[in-house]
Amino acid sequence: MTNQLNSSNLYLPYNPKLVERAKELRKNMTPAEKKLWNEYLRNFQYRVLRQRPINHFIVDFYCPPLQTVIEIDGDSHFTDEGQDYDLERTNILEGYGLKIIRFTNSQVLNHFDSVCEQIQQMIPPNPP
Repeated sequence: MTNQLNSSNLYLPYNPKLVERAKELRKNMTPAEKKLWNEYLRNFQYRVLRQRPINHFIVDFYCPPLQTVIEIDGDSHFTDEGQDYDLERTNILEGYGLKIIRFTNSQVLNHFDSVCEQIQQMIPPNPP
């Protein structure tokens, strides 16, 4: 048996208490989130979910087949508290076997092609 999980047997705790907040966040995406969603992830070759509750977090984007979380970080992520929270959150999400990739708002808005290339590079040679 292999240690690698695939999306069909990967269990991620879903928090129904976060559903309304996730819907709110989907309706009010940041400019960087909107750009990445509308211009790239919406038509990505694998299904991507926006503002997905996992455990007690809501991740910006989640691609189940690639077991990848894509986060777009605004200014609040660069405070000491924000960085501590992000580290804890990353450790918990990685504990579920997820890969986390982070970009800043500025990267998405000003270096969009590079961001898309980095996401594309996360696809394994023999994708699921």
